[in-house]
Amino acid sequence: MGKGILIAVVVAALSAVTYLKLVRPILEVPPVPKLGDTWWGAGDPTKEDTKIHPFKINVSDEILKDLQQRLANALPFQEPLENAKQHYGINTKHLKNIVNFWRTKYNWREREKFLNQYPQFTVSVQGLKIHYLHIKPKETKGLKVLPLLILHGWPGSIREFYEMIPFLTTPQKGRNVVFEVIVPSLPGYGFSDAAVRPGLGAVEMAVVFKNFMSRIGYEKYYTQGGDWGSIIVQHMATLFPEKIKGTHSNMCFVNTPLANVKEFIGSIYPPLVIEKENELAAYPLSNKFYYLMLEMGYMHLQATKPDTVGVALRDSPVGLAAYLLEKFSTWTNPEWKSLDDGGLTKKISLTNLLDNVMIYWVTRSITTSMRLYSESFNIAQMNLKVDRIPIEVPSGCARFTKELAFPLEWVLKDKYKNLIHLTDLEGGHFAAFEEPKLLAEDIYVFAEKVENPKKTD
Repeated sequence: MGKGILIAVVVAALSAVTYLKLVRPILEVPPVPKLGDTWWGAGDPTKEDTKIHPFKINVSDEILKDLQQRLANALPFQEPLENAKQHYGINTKHLKNIVNFWRTKYNWREREKFLNQYPQFTVSVQGLKIHYLHIKPKETKGLKVLPLLILHGWPGSIREFYEMIPFLTTPQKGRNVVFEVIVPSLPGYGFSDAAVRPGLGAVEMAVVFKNFMSRIGYEKYYTQGGDWGSIIVQHMATLFPEKIKGTHSNMCFVNTPLANVKEFIGSIYPPLVIEKENELAAYPLSNKFYYLMLEMGYMHLQATKPDTVGVALRDSPVGLAAYLLEKFSTWTNPEWKSLDDGGLTKKISLTNLLDNVMIYWVTRSITTSMRLYSESFNIAQMNLKVDRIPIEVPSGCARFTKELAFPLEWVLKDKYKNLIHLTDLEGGHFAAFEEPKLLAEDIYVFAEKVENPKKTD
């Protein structure tokens, strides 16, 4: 009997130690970190110009002439292997066609007019000149106008949203809301300034955009994002819930210890964690880690040595196009790597794709854009533990079937405690570019649930 009691005490003690050392840290919610308004620019903080200035894209003739010369001197390319398709990266036979189109048919001055169709502005926030689109609805009678901040990611830009903006800012039949849309270029992307010192990661960008919205006159608003945009708006909802009426994402991301345990269990035996048939069908657990390993090599490079690869990409427009367009192929549909042309123009025209490439080229922002990876995947960012703090504001997630990851509902609820909207839609990573109407409709449905919580679908 004495031995039995001793064994029980030892087991209890070991269980207690295991809980304290292993389990409790997984379940424990860390405090919200206090982040200051770090000055990221090169100037004097006391002399910051806080006025809003009109902006229009106007690239110099010298930049365009230089581009033409570089495109003309790019050939010949390394020949691809026989029947390689896109399995070794972008197929250079198709890349020749892209470059030829770029040189002979793509007209930047026409595209510049297209890009300037929406009102654009710049405003300084924490030392950074932030460039943004600001589109107000033309008709508002009888409608509730909802401010909506939309953030892009990498390798995207504000260009992704041009086709979706009219759906959001035009009154829709049967709906009592319409959006006033604000679309900034992330710091270091496109026409927004880059930080001059280390440390501007996704969490710090959440602070910048909270201050940005306040500077242009908004203290309560909706947020939406994909890719890095989804992570930044997630951090905004975590850190500044009093500012966010609702947050919507087409790439909801969960990185809590408990969620990772669930994902690991699911990768071993899916039926143990997945009950819904649609999740089991759309969640290729057996191939998930292989697929991510296949597609995530760029991430390791950009999270460790962005400036090195940036040298090559800043020097060669063809190299830049190859590097970016490859993602628009396999991230839209992983099966397209088995097509000669990578399926690049199946959903998005080559002209529109080159618009996005050109924004990176004419602003020379590829290196500074990639630094977001190294500033976000590091010890300092991880130690803030923002990923582990639940979001309490109303949240909506649109899961696109060909997205890089398909988070399970019970995993999402580890982070999004007030998940009021979850849909499964057909499409890939660049949802606004691929399916602008579909994504806009999903944003409307989510916002109406927030505005009319008692109303059911």
